[in-house]
Amino acid sequence: MTQPADADARRALRPVICYPNDTLPRPDMALYAAARAGASKVSEVLIPAREAACFRADAGQFFRITSVEGPQVGDLNLWNARDLSERFYSGKSRALHGTHLTLGERMWSSFPYLRPMATIVGDTLDWYGIDEFGGSVHDVIGTRCDPYTGNLLVGTQYHHCCHSNLIRALADETGLALAEAERHVHDVLNVFMCTGFTRDTGQYFMKASPVRPGDYLEFFAEIDILGALSACPGGDCSSEHSSDSAACYPMLVEVFAPDPAALAGWHSPLVNGYDQSHGR
Repeated sequence: MTQPADADARRALRPVICYPNDTLPRPDMALYAAARAGASKVSEVLIPAREAACFRADAGQFFRITSVEGPQVGDLNLWNARDLSERFYSGKSRALHGTHLTLGERMWSSFPYLRPMATIVGDTLDWYGIDEFGGSVHDVIGTRCDPYTGNLLVGTQYHHCCHSNLIRALADETGLALAEAERHVHDVLNVFMCTGFTRDTGQYFMKASPVRPGDYLEFFAEIDILGALSACPGGDCSSEHSSDSAACYPMLVEVFAPDPAALAGWHSPLVNGYDQSHGR
């Protein structure tokens, strides 16, 4: 179609931030740092390459995801450990913070709860920033590799994608049937994954993650957490995902408990205050 005479003027209009976030409740990073300094490890889970596993962290504890043995990205799901209907809401976390999460930013829960589930308190890749391609790490834009899209695009029946990995892990942890567990698996935080959108076509891209063994992403658990992490079958996602050919490595999740006195004055956030009347 012929573009209108004022097309350039329309394109030149300045953008407006949808959700200015300066009124968001701010995490007390100094308090968290002091509590973390005296914390001791209480558990750990090694996530096998191309598989997923669950872990738990109580409110007020810390959990750390570390790259071990080789560069590896992971797909993270979080739930309220006492109520699986409250789960990580990647879309709202993206709207509040941006396409990629880092220090001081939070993983927010689904409606009607909409409260912080976990706060990022440590990120050894925070130096990466945004590269010349528009890529950055720890994204909340990708959904997770899954067997349905693979079947749609190339007709495969591949079961070690992150969606299926997370389903199996949640089913094993809770005793749910696979079909029921699948209803609870949701869009992820792509830990260590380097992604963005192409400027010409707007397509979601991935590139080799800058993660190296010893790099970590660490969180403060704001509520009682049940987590599941999949060590993606794409490895560092430098070429493909949902693959048996990519080099893949384990990932380590460690949980640390501080002295309760170190969190004096802190309390787990309440659920969202909206009255749910919806105009009726």
